[in-house]
Amino acid sequence: MEKTKLIRWPRLVIGVITLLFAGIIYAWSILNAPFAGVWDATQLGINYTLTVIFFCLGGFFSGLLSKKVPSTIRLIISGLLLFVGFFITSNLLGGGNVILLYLAYGVLAGTGIGIAYNTVIGTVNAWFPDKQGLCAGVLLMGFGLSSLIIGQVADMMGRSDLIGWRLTYIIFAVSIGAVLLAASLFIKLPPDGTVFPESRDAKKRTSPSGAAADYTASQMIRRASFMKLFIFIMLIAATGSAAIGFARDIVTEVGASTRVAVATVGMLSVFNGVGRLVSGWLFDNIGKRKTQYVIGTVGIMGPAVVTLALVSDSLILSVVGVCLCGFAFGLGPTMSSVFVADFYGLKNFSLNFSIVNLLLIPAPFAATLAGFFKDLTDSFIFAFIILLALSIIGFFVNMSLRKA
Repeated sequence: MEKTKLIRWPRLVIGVITLLFAGIIYAWSILNAPFAGVWDATQLGINYTLTVIFFCLGGFFSGLLSKKVPSTIRLIISGLLLFVGFFITSNLLGGGNVILLYLAYGVLAGTGIGIAYNTVIGTVNAWFPDKQGLCAGVLLMGFGLSSLIIGQVADMMGRSDLIGWRLTYIIFAVSIGAVLLAASLFIKLPPDGTVFPESRDAKKRTSPSGAAADYTASQMIRRASFMKLFIFIMLIAATGSAAIGFARDIVTEVGASTRVAVATVGMLSVFNGVGRLVSGWLFDNIGKRKTQYVIGTVGIMGPAVVTLALVSDSLILSVVGVCLCGFAFGLGPTMSSVFVADFYGLKNFSLNFSIVNLLLIPAPFAATLAGFFKDLTDSFIFAFIILLALSIIGFFVNMSLRKA
């Protein structure tokens, strides 16, 4: 058992680094800068929506193949998809058909990110059955911090006269692809018979018959708890998607400079990443019920503060509100991971988790909605009023969630 403890932690570190690069999906409000003069906010919002949709579908595809195709092959496929997607996008910076942007960035890169996300979380999580909250929180923190670290690097490179946006996209195509290929050599499931420390809640995760609570995907989706979890995470992700997709534009609307706007995107990334780690800690230390209250409350605060900021034209409140939206968005994925493992078991975790992750498919339409209202009214106010109402509904759905 001591040997198992020693060899599993490096895998967690590698998983975090891999998801840090794969998490570039959240840096779209920075990476879309060179396209701002080519396509309008609605078109750019559609690209982010497509990216998240195919991110979810890529994760689902990976979950379906998890028992037949080894993690090594799935990570290689994801690396190739991301390389091709970013390389093609680099050739669109002078303009062209927006459909090519959708196919390259939205479909290819989005699918590659989804495969990597599901593979890394499903595989590394198998090494930490006793520390589900910690493992999920740390991995997802890496994914959420991407727009702070990778996104800020991309912004500096893109604005550099020496590099520029086209070469930036090419560099990222090569580097992200290389990271995923390297990760494929190390991120693998534990060998059969590996002994792990017993989880604190291991005795609780049993079915009424006393057998291990390992539900198949079809069994899981028929349970009331699944539908409630699905709805709540979808609603909280809707606000996060709108904030991530237009963080830069939201604070610019109330007078932020370009530098402040880019810094806000980085701060949102920090809160997004920290939220994932904090929720993991909360689940392991204060329990699911109290953590549900925290997540539901923060989910309401985010859009409420953004709305107030836009109405009062307050730069400080806009930054706080965007960060709260990012924090709430970060709390959600860890909740999904912990609840899927705790409610439905680890045996079919990869597929079950990918199904719950499909909730993000409708969520990014909030970014498209926000872009639409921005183009229509020249403000994000109306969009965030709607998101605030949805967050209040989500709070009550969340609090009704039980293992049933």
